[in-house]
Amino acid sequence: MSIYETLNREQQKACFQTEGPVLILAGAGSGKTRVITHRIAYLIEECEVSPWNILAITFTNKAAGEMRERVDQILGGGAQGVWISTFHSMCVRILRRHIDLLGYEPSFVIYDTDDQKTVMKEVCKKLRINTKDLREREILSAVSAAKNELMTPLQYHEEYDGESYRKKQIGLAYEEYQRLLRKNNALDFDDLLMKTVELLHSHDEVLDMYRHRFRYIMVDEYQDTNAAQFEIVRLLAGGYRNLCVVGDDDQSIYKFRGADIRNILDFEKVYPDAMVVRLEQNYRSTQTILDAANAVIANNRRRKEKALWTDHGKGVPVRLRSFSTAMEEASFVVRDIQDKMDRDKSLTYKDFAVLYRTNAQARLIEERLVLGSVPYNVVGGTNFYDRREIKDVLCYLKTIDNGRDDLAVRRIINVPKRGIGATTVTRAADYAAFSGKSLFEVMERGDQIPDIKKAGLKLRAFAEMIHECRQYALTHSLVELGRFVLETTGYIEALRASGEEDAEDRENNVQELMSKLADFEQRMSDEDQEATLTGFLEDVALVADIDDVQEGDNRVLLMTLHSAKGLEFPHVYLTGMEENIFPSYQSVQDYTGEAIEEERRLAYVGITRAMQDLTLTRAQCRMIRGEVHFNPVSRFAAEIPEDLVDDDTVRRTRRNYSFDLDLEADSGEIPFGSPSAGRSRSGGSYSA
Repeated sequence: MSIYETLNREQQKACFQTEGPVLILAGAGSGKTRVITHRIAYLIEECEVSPWNILAITFTNKAAGEMRERVDQILGGGAQGVWISTFHSMCVRILRRHIDLLGYEPSFVIYDTDDQKTVMKEVCKKLRINTKDLREREILSAVSAAKNELMTPLQYHEEYDGESYRKKQIGLAYEEYQRLLRKNNALDFDDLLMKTVELLHSHDEVLDMYRHRFRYIMVDEYQDTNAAQFEIVRLLAGGYRNLCVVGDDDQSIYKFRGADIRNILDFEKVYPDAMVVRLEQNYRSTQTILDAANAVIANNRRRKEKALWTDHGKGVPVRLRSFSTAMEEASFVVRDIQDKMDRDKSLTYKDFAVLYRTNAQARLIEERLVLGSVPYNVVGGTNFYDRREIKDVLCYLKTIDNGRDDLAVRRIINVPKRGIGATTVTRAADYAAFSGKSLFEVMERGDQIPDIKKAGLKLRAFAEMIHECRQYALTHSLVELGRFVLETTGYIEALRASGEEDAEDRENNVQELMSKLADFEQRMSDEDQEATLTGFLEDVALVADIDDVQEGDNRVLLMTLHSAKGLEFPHVYLTGMEENIFPSYQSVQDYTGEAIEEERRLAYVGITRAMQDLTLTRAQCRMIRGEVHFNPVSRFAAEIPEDLVDDDTVRRTRRNYSFDLDLEADSGEIPFGSPSAGRSRSGGSYSA
């Protein structure tokens, strides 16, 4: 039996249509990854397309890895030449090779969110922007939105010329922000996309080269693409036009990140000859859950018609449970999980997920789980690479790799303490700006910096230490370099001597980073590629938050609805089903209706995470920022037909469903000194 015979009829249709533009509308749980991997295998095995000529784009590193692994399994190897990566990883590879055409050095660094905040803080200080009135975060959000729309600082000025003083300030900040990034030979995540578009637009020879190579292009999660990603795909596919995009407009939930649902809704306008294939058979959920999801999403006007179905059977009704307070709601969720575990010994804690609209809703649920001795993980906790000690060591590695990164240099210049004060650093930075050099360059001759000659000797000693590490790197592996850096800088010794309560945990985290260096070297060896320091730092910079969702731990998972996308669980609790909570207050106030439609798509995503059992919960009153709010049941719960719902709205008493805590504690926050046993943030046992 052929491997392609295991696909259903519509999946086969999507797999075998290899020429020309194809839109695969893949409903939740419809096996889209299976279709993409079989389609790649079909191109190589049956159509004799060279793996070298295939590009597959996903949205997370994890998805890219799984896709490559599955294609390898189908073909028994042979997927090595296929370029499978995220948009950002693809852009980095292209830019490393050609960014010199745009005036950058190929060793550019990639700034993460914290780096961006640091730069913007410096920008606001220089421009004397009142950050109480116009916060750095708001400016960065506006800059990101502009870049996603491929708008340069000059175009931003022209677009908003004559508008509010606020817009003018943002425009000036955007311009200065880009100047500082350029000075540091750095790009932020949005630049990776924007600079790739600029490169492809301005250099026909580069565009022609990649068009010739990528004769068959596949893009997963197309509904999540922004304007820059749309343009990259349009440009690359402009030669052979063998473009296959896979997505579900009903799961477009990232408008706040720049995603434009029009990219998938208008695909047939851009490509009038496109074939459209609908994958509507669901392999995850019961029909009752799917009917509930179909009924809710049918209320959206801007969508492509589709209806999920399954042969898994009807299943149990969707439960709707109402409570007097959020405390009682949280208590019920924990008690219900415990009751199900007691009734069915085959269940494990990882079979359960608790979803919510905002992170603030998690606090009461966490408290109840702790008091109930239920182990759990919170997805979206502190990322491993965001931890202080990890950033310190990474900044040493960045400085060794690229001395032009002033941000990295400033972070570690006195870590561990080496007697270099803030005044010395400021004067050195001012001198660097005056000289048109990087901070590290003037530190190399620190004793020649005016007014700080004595302290300048310490700057010079720091630069000499970095040069020593660079020399060591030429003849040693990355792991050996990492250990040499720790020894030469005295970082571990300083950590041990700090007397900090979590010093041991922080040291363990640093050792874990050394393990990650070793893992990277092994992976590069397996792929017959050179393991470079630049490559490792690039790998770290491109790690997405969703890639940190840990699998295998036997714990209940708590997460926002956005974090839950792409996941599935036998038992799902969708909490806070109240107007002004979900949908959010801001979306209810939006007169266009677009925000409500986005919230409804989020509800659809939440409902379709459930495989067997879905429970919706709400509180009649909820404490929000110190005020009691009374909200009616969410419209999304009300949109589910009554015959699909087990609606038990009997008011529960505190005696039945709470742990006898006072109503005053119903604030969404864990009281000071409350127990924390059993709690773990995603990312493992690392200390924050």
